[in-house]
Amino acid sequence: MLEELDIINITEEIARAVKGSGMENGTATVFVPGATGAVTCLEFEPGVVADFKAAMERIAPRDMDYDHNIYQADGNGHAHVRAGLLGPSLVVPFIEGELTLGVWQQVVLINCDNRRRTRRVVVQMIGV
Repeated sequence: MLEELDIINITEEIARAVKGSGMENGTATVFVPGATGAVTCLEFEPGVVADFKAAMERIAPRDMDYDHNIYQADGNGHAHVRAGLLGPSLVVPFIEGELTLGVWQQVVLINCDNRRRTRRVVVQMIGV
């Protein structure tokens, strides 16, 4: 179960999925179902993770008024805005069975919701 703004490095799982596909060259689409989850690339180290969380609070603060909270009683308007800005998917090319990420780049899953969630990640590859 992921807490609000938990950021999980899923790079190794994606790399294993690519290897397991038997494809050499192509793209891997990484997708998280749900309106309050997101996938992106970050340098997954404590400083960047802390900076990212602080930036999310500045961009879409929890304590701001959101119209969503008027229509839905779940109080997670900020989570929908955060997830919408980040997006639910990411496409990563792979060459010779290896992800083409930069040295400091990792694929991360982010739970933007204000309550605990179990998140599922879908990986789909296209290639040869």
